[in-house]
Amino acid sequence: MLKTDGGTKIRLLPEDVIGRIAAGEVVERPAAVVKELLENSIDAGSRSISIEVKDGGLSLIRVTDDGEGMSRPDAICAFQRHATSKLRSDADLWSIRTMGFRGEALPSIAAVAHVRLLTATGSDEVGTKLEVVGGLVGSMTDAPPVVGTRIEVTGLFEHQPARKKFLKSAPTECTHMIRVVQQAALAWPAIHFRFTQHTQELLNYPAVRSERERIGQVYPRAFLDHGLPLDGEQPGVRLTGYIIDAVHAKPSRIPQELFVNRRPVRSLTVSHAVGEGYGSFLPRGCHPRFVLFLDVDPERVDVNVHPTKREVRFSDNEYIHELVRRAVRQRLSGRAGVQGPEDTEAADRAISQSAGSRTSASSLPMSGPTEMPSISEARDEVQLAFASEAAESYVRVPAGEVVALGQINRTFLVAQAGGDLVVVDQHTAHERVLFERLHRAWTTHSLQAQPLLLPDPLELSPDHAELIRRYQDDLEKLGLEIEPFGATTVLLRSTPTGLGQVDPRMFLEDLLEDLHQWERVPALEARIRSVLASLACHGAVRSGRSMKLEEIKVLVEEWRSEGEITTCPHGRRTCFRLSTDDLEKMFGRVGW
Repeated sequence: MLKTDGGTKIRLLPEDVIGRIAAGEVVERPAAVVKELLENSIDAGSRSISIEVKDGGLSLIRVTDDGEGMSRPDAICAFQRHATSKLRSDADLWSIRTMGFRGEALPSIAAVAHVRLLTATGSDEVGTKLEVVGGLVGSMTDAPPVVGTRIEVTGLFEHQPARKKFLKSAPTECTHMIRVVQQAALAWPAIHFRFTQHTQELLNYPAVRSERERIGQVYPRAFLDHGLPLDGEQPGVRLTGYIIDAVHAKPSRIPQELFVNRRPVRSLTVSHAVGEGYGSFLPRGCHPRFVLFLDVDPERVDVNVHPTKREVRFSDNEYIHELVRRAVRQRLSGRAGVQGPEDTEAADRAISQSAGSRTSASSLPMSGPTEMPSISEARDEVQLAFASEAAESYVRVPAGEVVALGQINRTFLVAQAGGDLVVVDQHTAHERVLFERLHRAWTTHSLQAQPLLLPDPLELSPDHAELIRRYQDDLEKLGLEIEPFGATTVLLRSTPTGLGQVDPRMFLEDLLEDLHQWERVPALEARIRSVLASLACHGAVRSGRSMKLEEIKVLVEEWRSEGEITTCPHGRRTCFRLSTDDLEKMFGRVGW
């Protein structure tokens, strides 16, 4: 045996240092504590779980459940490193069927905080109360025999200033904890979840019977309204959940949720397969949005890849990839069943046809009358007027002058601008005009607000209402007055001057997605641009609206005055242009 003495360079670390190193792998921030405690509560068979926090989790994290509880000997053993009720041998590592399993959560948390545990089983005449400080059990006393477990974590990272300084603000840390609870709620719809901060209830998800009902609790109703259900199965694997209809895809990636055997994880295999399933059918600059549940034979998935179990590894990536890709593709094409390889080409054709039909449907106005014109009215509307041959010679349009020619499919404006023929997308061009004006007004501190005459109350989820409250002052500087109207209801009272009619509900949906990204975007300019882009999009004229020649002329002139920018703020194209030289070549007037 090797001996260690004062002259050696390699030394055995003290137990308290070992504990803190282990805690660093598991307890990155308060949200990690909530995640570990939630997993233990779920594994204990709980039907109701309550989470209470203060000061972003640094002062208090309290998780209370009605699970099976622990006996006194088990409660003491639970704070020993590598102690677990979920594994018996190394063979169990390859068939994990529980959420937590590594036996490090409680001792890791206790190494960096003060922990108080109260627990009892159904057969206990008296419960157990433990105080654990610095990883060591400090006291053990009797407690009321209330079946279940309550764990209170206080003073988190109190003696680790280096770890503490890397944490964000209390509201940001609270947002991370809300995210953890939402993911747990999505995975386990039969459990009632509550989340409270400083006595204010932010989340309350009563138990429901289906994944669909729980998704409707967590995300805005629009996701389900535009969502397509998935249900694909192959030997050893089943895929369920919802994907967004590609017509309603957005630049946002919220939500992109994946649960493997009810565990929230990341998987490049599945993310890539979803993208392949959408293919070129997805609008440029937009991303798939989905909530997917993948049930896999535990022996075919390794959940011990990452210390915090965020990632998984499949024994057959190609098998999983193909199942997900086909399920997404068949759903977008409106076909039932999991198709074979020979069906791929047919599915591609069906998807293209489906995309075309849905795009046409989405071109209707978002507000105002939606009646379709008669055939004769439509013909008159798009008919171009041809002048009789003039007696005098044709005079070229002066450079810079715009002559409106007409409209195609109530979407594209045709005009002569100087010597060029331009075809302009009426929505994206107007969106660019509005964005440039809003941005200019903001940079010159001249952005004004216009009140809405009859604001409607809009019901939000508790976490979304909290997000609006957090950034209320910043939004007012952009001309957006959003007034709380109860615990989770708001009123949109004003928008910036110069916008057209804005649908408050749809605008708030996009605004919330912008605000979700603000924590990840430290630059003020980038934050402001995202909100102004959403405002411009919702204030711009919609595809499907008929425009008179005078309106076409004004819009094209305004687009040109803003620099003829060829994309909208979200990256979509605004125009197609043919110069006089291009036209002369096309008609053989000059050499090719």
